[in-house]
Amino acid sequence: MVVDDSVVIRGLISRWIDAEPDMTVVGSLRTGLDAVNQVERINPDVAILDIEMPELDGISALPQLLTKKRNLIVIMASTLTRRNAEISFKALSLGAADYIPKPESTREISAADIFKHDLLQKIRHLGARVRRLKSVISPSLAPTSPTVAPAARAASASSTPASTSKLVTRPFSASMPRALLIGSSTGGPQALMALVAELGSVIDRVPVLITQHMPPTFTTILAEHLARASKRPAHEGIDGELAKPGTIYLAPGGKHMRAAKQGANVVIALDDGPPVNFCKPAVDPLFTSGIDVWQGGVLAVVLTGMGSDGMRGGKEVVAAGGNVIAQDEASSVVWGMPGAAANAGICSAILPLNQIGAKINRLFSGDRS
Repeated sequence: MVVDDSVVIRGLISRWIDAEPDMTVVGSLRTGLDAVNQVERINPDVAILDIEMPELDGISALPQLLTKKRNLIVIMASTLTRRNAEISFKALSLGAADYIPKPESTREISAADIFKHDLLQKIRHLGARVRRLKSVISPSLAPTSPTVAPAARAASASSTPASTSKLVTRPFSASMPRALLIGSSTGGPQALMALVAELGSVIDRVPVLITQHMPPTFTTILAEHLARASKRPAHEGIDGELAKPGTIYLAPGGKHMRAAKQGANVVIALDDGPPVNFCKPAVDPLFTSGIDVWQGGVLAVVLTGMGSDGMRGGKEVVAAGGNVIAQDEASSVVWGMPGAAANAGICSAILPLNQIGAKINRLFSGDRS
């Protein structure tokens, strides 16, 4: 279901979707009010919901849509402004599954291959996820957290899939972690805020570096949310600044972030090079950079997200004597990135999101089991 007050954008997005063999547009609507009134009749798996619309805007329509159709996957669409980024984060807290930044004009949108690619990938992966959930989740299950999207809430309530239970894990290495590096994508903002809230003592002891696939402006606001969730300083990494314990460093949108040695110090290094794994920032550069700085003292965590970013870097972390933890399929909004790491056999633990924080705390306290 495409909901946007621009007939040009509705038409363009609808043509893109209908051209794909595995998806179809079941409704093209002008306002949030139209969407609320028709969602039960149309019965979509996924809704693309514009933020700024007449009669009823996207953020006001969102909770009404989710009340009428609990497992609806809602992807918020907005132009890349700070106000709209803040609204998108609010939408995530209200139950939206994801967001996508729109180019500023219809002319830019029609020429935006990256926007088209990202939009179709989000629809495909999130739509497939909700269809699987329909077969295992009882409609009577109540939401468990206002900061986790419907797909993640439903996933966390289901049992671990058999495919996850059959995956092989490796023993944790004897090396004491000296840095925590985290990578995430789709579903990542909610997962990150839940995780950092449990890591207070770890953040105080070692640098924490995070790469979340996210555009500029959005990363600025995510850092502010992480600071509130963790009750610790958190900001976008600045090229050349010291990477110290007690602070969370987030890769800024549009730049790769690495750790680097500068004499006896560890500093943040930003890189404006080409995308890696179609992403910028990407997780692999962060993970591999940690090896040069902390050798086997890297603990890498791969959270929910599309694609396989983090898997190759995770392989190098393990080869250097470090450890990798992946989020399990049941609690992931999309089990692409963590699934790639898990299936590569590089993980020492594959855990639900609500168990990862406790495991990290134990590892930094010397427990290697």
